[in-house]
Amino acid sequence: MKILDTLQERNRIGKKSIAVLIDPDKIEDNHRLDTLIRLAAENCVDFFFVGGSLVTTPNLSEVVKQIKENSSIPVVLFPGSSLQIEPSADAILFLSLISGRNPDLLIGQHVIAAPILKNNRLEVMPTGYLLINSGKTTSVAYISNTTPIPEDKYSLAACTAMAGEMLGLKLIYLDAGSGAEREINSRMINTVRKSVNTPLIVGGGINTSQKAFAALEAGADLIVIGNALEKDPNLLIEISDRVYDWNQSVEARK
Repeated sequence: MKILDTLQERNRIGKKSIAVLIDPDKIEDNHRLDTLIRLAAENCVDFFFVGGSLVTTPNLSEVVKQIKENSSIPVVLFPGSSLQIEPSADAILFLSLISGRNPDLLIGQHVIAAPILKNNRLEVMPTGYLLINSGKTTSVAYISNTTPIPEDKYSLAACTAMAGEMLGLKLIYLDAGSGAEREINSRMINTVRKSVNTPLIVGGGINTSQKAFAALEAGADLIVIGNALEKDPNLLIEISDRVYDWNQSVEARK
């Protein structure tokens, strides 16, 4: 089953998923990546997202290769530009930054990437990407040269997500950005959740199991954990336990 099909089916029945975000720039050695891969495999992580706003190291393909050789967890590219395409991954989030007005990230980079993606086996997942203000300028906001949606402008985010869905985008991704001061609040997630039927991805600032569970309860289908694991790898165990309990309760209600 394709990854998008899996996410859509889980959205339909109410099951939740976890992705671990790996920025190749922050992988200093293979041992650290091996530890993270093992931790993810032991804690039922559903996906690896690989990429970042500014990948300055040439090890993207090596990171993907190491994950593929040491786990069966699907690898999804989370690209900051058309340069971050690695055919050995399983899928790519074809991100259109619909919360901003930078034409290069709305469609420009996609035009460059399209013929490359057309000629390889990557599953392309059209994704409406919305940056939500998190209290400080994040890397993605700076690099993309866009202003995030204010964290209390719930209707603006909801209408933006609706427009993305009407344009045919298959996923909506709310992101506070890497190293966000604050996670996206529950009201924002819930308002967007009620406005669209697509699977909803939420990331940025999720650094406790309580914040993870709050995002899930508010309507996130898939939560993305990144920077927080550098400080506390055990966080993944706590979050995984809560997601497992949630999914078991969904099974019990069938």
